[in-house]
Amino acid sequence: MRSEPPAWPPVSAQAASLLEEAADLLVLHRDFAAAVERCEAGCDSLGPGTGPGPGPESSAEVKCSLCVVGIQALAEMNRWREVLSWVLQYYHVPEHLPPKVLELCILLYSKVREPQVMLEVGSSWLRDQTNKSLPEYGSLLELYLLHVLLPLGRFEGAEELVRGCGVIDSERQLAFLGAICESRCQWTQREEMLSAAEEQQDAATETVLGALSQKLLTLLTLLRRALRSVSSHFYLLPYKKMLLATFLLYLVVVRLDPASPTSLPFIYKLVQLFRQAWAAVFSPIHRPPIQD
Repeated sequence: MRSEPPAWPPVSAQAASLLEEAADLLVLHRDFAAAVERCEAGCDSLGPGTGPGPGPESSAEVKCSLCVVGIQALAEMNRWREVLSWVLQYYHVPEHLPPKVLELCILLYSKVREPQVMLEVGSSWLRDQTNKSLPEYGSLLELYLLHVLLPLGRFEGAEELVRGCGVIDSERQLAFLGAICESRCQWTQREEMLSAAEEQQDAATETVLGALSQKLLTLLTLLRRALRSVSSHFYLLPYKKMLLATFLLYLVVVRLDPASPTSLPFIYKLVQLFRQAWAAVFSPIHRPPIQD
């Protein structure tokens, strides 16, 4: 008599069905928002417990798969900033993240050049004693070093983490320390090159500012000479004649009526007087001397 496979609990069966729907929506239909909704419904149906179930897959594995599909769907919608908080609402603390979920988060935030998001999360997970017994620990330690600590220049922290890790053999430990040393040298070389480039840029900026300052000084000198020439010209003008000419012009334009026949002889005399005053003001005697 052939034994039947053990039946899943109703909650796990519901979560597994939602996982299948979410995977189809992600891969086949490309409906990422609906896929995230199915993943959230599946995780909510499982509740906070992640213990093993009686079926071929435990509730923890179903929950991990739901989070993996949800991470991919959020990334496809360019909602990668929400990924870590979205995952932690189901696992609550970084130490409880499954290795596959932690790996995806590290790779995602490294790809978008935001590795600092995973700095504290990865450190907490790697320092947890329970996680050190997992077979994926060594690969996650390497991933955390290469994609989080070294790109951020945390070389001292990387060396401390490697030297304090007792679950990896000495050969792999030496390989990690060599990678840290090499990355430190490359970091130092990049900083030196950037410093030299900044110094060259500062020197070029100073040269340009010096040339502009010289041009501005020359322009101000020419302007000062022009103002001095104009002021000396006005000092030589006979102010009484200028005032008389202005008064006569005021009488002609404002006070007299040009259309009146009786005003024509007087206007003619005023115009002659104005011409004589103009000739006296701007005669060669009152022109400013030409300086070398």
